[in-house]
Amino acid sequence: MSDLSNRISQVIDTLGLKKTVFAEKLNVSQAFVSQMCSGVKQPSDRTIADICRTFDVNEEWLRTGEGEMFVQKTRDEELAAFFGDVLSGQPDFRQRFISALARLSADEWELLESMANKLMDEMQK
Repeated sequence: MSDLSNRISQVIDTLGLKKTVFAEKLNVSQAFVSQMCSGVKQPSDRTIADICRTFDVNEEWLRTGEGEMFVQKTRDEELAAFFGDVLSGQPDFRQRFISALARLSADEWELLESMANKLMDEMQK
C-alpha cells in the first residue's frame, strides 16, 4: 500500500465516512475507492483535486504527507461553505430552520441567545 493510499484511507476514517458515501460524494464507484485505499489504483490529478475540494483536504498533505490534513478555514469561510451546501441541496430541515431564523426579530434573537446560554449552562453541569 502506498503512502497516498494510506492517506486517502485516513481521510475516510477521520471523516467517519463509509467508502460508499465517500465514493458518492466524488461521483466514483465504491470499488474504485476501495482500490485507491488498497493501492491497487492510483487516483488521477482530477480525483485528488475532487477529494481536496469536496472534503477540505490539504492537497500538499494528501500528495506528500506534509502539513495539516485539512485546510484551515476562517469562520466566515466555514459559514459560506455551510450555506452553499444547504442552498445547493434538496429542501430539508436545515433550509427550513435557517429560513425561520432569518425571520426573527431582534427581540426574538435575544430570547434565542438566552435560551442557548441556559442550555449550555445545563450541559456543563
